[in-house]
Formats: sequence, structure tokens, C-alpha cells
Amino acid sequence: RAASSNGHEAIVKLLLDNGANVNAQTEFSSALCAASDKGHEAIVKLLLDNGADINAQTAWSNALCAASRSGHEAIVKLLLDN
Repeated sequence: RAASSNGHEAIVKLLLDNGANVNAQTEFSSALCAASDKGHEAIVKLLLDNGADINAQTAWSNALCAASRSGHEAIVKLLLDN
């Protein structure tokens, strides 16, 4: 989640390539929620391409709500298209 939240696309890819659980959650969020909230469109796409669950509900939110709340229209569209 930290790499996704901070926009570290290469690290997210490295983690996924080495078997990281794309749907893992911390106490409050997931990688997809964090990237959606912060506006990291390339990371959102990478996570989706690797099977991230768009409908996963975390204690904090879900990806669509996070992107909508933060005003990231392109990510909202990307999520709705998947």
C-alpha cells in the first residue's frame, strides 16, 4: 500500500512480479484505494491489470469512493470501465 500511495510505480511492479498479494489490505486501506485516492493513474491501471478487486471494501473506503472524493475523474472512469 505504501508504494502505491506514494506513486512508486516501479516498486509496485516489482512487488507484483514477485508475488505480492494485489488485494492485501492494511488496517484501513488497500493498494488500489491508496493509488486511487492519491491520483496515481498508472499504478491504478497496473493494479487492475494484475487482478485488483475494484469492489473491495476496506475499513476506510473503496477505490471508487476514494477517487471520487479526491476529484480524480480519469481514475473514476478507469475504475468504472473495469
